[in-house]
Amino acid sequence: MGRRKIIASGEGGQGVQALAETLARAAHNAGLSALYIPNFGIEQRGGVSLAFVQVADGPIGAPKFLTADLVVALSPRSLRRSEQYLGSHSVVLYDSSLIEAPQISDEVVGLQSYETIAPEAFAEKTGYRERQGAVETGSRRVIALAASDLARQRLHPRVFNMIILGAIVSITGVVTLEQVKEALEEKLDRRFRKDPRLREHNFAALELGAAAIDEKIREGAHR
Repeated sequence: MGRRKIIASGEGGQGVQALAETLARAAHNAGLSALYIPNFGIEQRGGVSLAFVQVADGPIGAPKFLTADLVVALSPRSLRRSEQYLGSHSVVLYDSSLIEAPQISDEVVGLQSYETIAPEAFAEKTGYRERQGAVETGSRRVIALAASDLARQRLHPRVFNMIILGAIVSITGVVTLEQVKEALEEKLDRRFRKDPRLREHNFAALELGAAAIDEKIREGAHR
């Protein structure tokens, strides 16, 4: 596996730190090296919240990094804050319920994988045209997931961050869904025992996010 570097970013109150901490906890419990560093905006709940997560099967050196393997953005402001960590091989996962495709700059987009078509706003700017078959090695991948809409329509608005976490698990493969569920159970044991529906919604959200990404991957493979 080597080392995986992940940045999750969003507005204060969107649950960015909760999903990042849960991911790191799951990796640690699985016997991997895991490092989670929160970075809050000055305004706390009203500011941009960033979380740096590293997972490795060996020692982790530097606590921070310059380029992420996966950048997760849950709001337009957080996308702008996290763009500096994008490299040529970075994957971008964004909540398309809250971020319009044209807000993803042409520098970020590169090739659109897992999407039916590239946003028209970028086709002319970048010379992008949809390509058949596998995604070209070395090109950035941009994955749109309407997590907020899915949570509101299928479960509960407050678990949309767990849909994103399920998607992260599917994209990175650093841990399994079961390991994340165990970490979440450990973290929220008291609340889960008090309200079993909370457990049900969180676990269902994880599965929904992972399944949504798996479906996008299958669609991309059959194009």
